[in-house]
Amino acid sequence: MEIAVLGSGSWATAIVKIATQTHQKVYWWVREQEIVDGVKQFGHNPLYLRTCSLDTDRIFISTDLREIVSKTRNIILVIPAAFVARSLQTLSAEDLEGKRIICATKGIIPETNQIVADFLHDSFGLKEEMQAVVSGPSHAEEIAQERMTYLTVGSVDNDFAKEIAEALNCRFVKTITSNDVRGIEYGSVMKNIYALAAGIARGAGYGDNFIAVLIANAAQETERFLNIAAPQTRDTNCFVYLGDLLVTAYSQHSRNRTFGQMIGQGYSVKSAQLEMAMVAEGYYAAACIHKANETMQVDIPIAEAVYRILYERASADAELKNLSAQFR
Repeated sequence: MEIAVLGSGSWATAIVKIATQTHQKVYWWVREQEIVDGVKQFGHNPLYLRTCSLDTDRIFISTDLREIVSKTRNIILVIPAAFVARSLQTLSAEDLEGKRIICATKGIIPETNQIVADFLHDSFGLKEEMQAVVSGPSHAEEIAQERMTYLTVGSVDNDFAKEIAEALNCRFVKTITSNDVRGIEYGSVMKNIYALAAGIARGAGYGDNFIAVLIANAAQETERFLNIAAPQTRDTNCFVYLGDLLVTAYSQHSRNRTFGQMIGQGYSVKSAQLEMAMVAEGYYAAACIHKANETMQVDIPIAEAVYRILYERASADAELKNLSAQFR
């Protein structure tokens, strides 16, 4: 199987590293010519995940999106959700006809307030059985170090899911399959919001005891939300849901936790974004889930508190105190 990877960042770089373990050729689209030059000359991404060594003999890298998309049927989408619509606007439905898209993006498309699967269907006519999703507790920094990682590949087409799972399975990555595409996508959106909440609490001076209770309640919120947004039988204690929530909330590599911690320390949203110089998906996710929940009316007080802190300039301390009285 030949695979194309779309995206320039740390997670895209990690996916390329995984793909080169078992594939003779990986096609890679990036926006920045600097990355193309750096990969070709030095064997690593000069802007993101610089410590990740790449097998350049197996990589064809280009800034020409249409060229990369034309190379293979299998395309792994690893562009941050906030930029997916903008990045793909030069493509047409004809460009993606017959293509299979594997989404490794964890977020909601802000322009349409959709998960990526719905956006691809509505914007490009991509059928459900031609889509898959890849998720799990998987920080790019640890994949760069070849530390053991577990991923779940979800698709309504079980054979497709198995094929992609086998394609990503290597010495340091183990894969399983699922048919819960929407639940996995929404779960990966929600966990970014809750990692922000954990960071805000840490920045505001709360300790591990409080944050553990916060995350336990966040897990309950996630289950309630998924039951309404993507109803089907699932075990939210599986690592693709709970494991991803835990690693994003607690890990030193978590951009969402770091962003939240800065907010808890008193940074404005804009100053935190400028200092990080990386995308914290939870910022956009908080607004998208708030908007979606105006219709669904799920009881998700932590997610709503994060929204108020980020978008309505509510006091982090006041919101956390209010939440502490509701936890169970």
